[in-house]
Amino acid sequence: MPYRVSKTDFMNLVKEALETLPKQFAEFLDEVPIEIRDRPTRQQLKSVGLTKDELLLGLYTGTALPDRSVEMGVRLPDKIYLFQHNIESICDSAEQLKQEVRKTVLHEIGHHFGLDEDDLEKLGYG
Repeated sequence: MPYRVSKTDFMNLVKEALETLPKQFAEFLDEVPIEIRDRPTRQQLKSVGLTKDELLLGLYTGTALPDRSVEMGVRLPDKIYLFQHNIESICDSAEQLKQEVRKTVLHEIGHHFGLDEDDLEKLGYG
């Protein structure tokens, strides 16, 4: 049974997760907004090779820090999407939701810092 909370409570869980970041990492996230949506769009699912029947908990869009250069010119802004209903659907308690939000936030931040799925899996954020 999904554990559901209000948008405000969900955002508070996201803020809690961000507050646990070491200062040297947090300063690189000042210009990376986090947007909470109920579910991903079909295009977002397609962008990562998933179908509408598969769960996507979060998504980082943009250019990872290690991939940037002064020669890039104009680029789209970075953004992290969190999909509240999908995250809630795999949780059955407040504590589990808190842990899953934190894990998903850290996973997407990891992509911003250039980590791939294997790297994140090794760190426990896969």
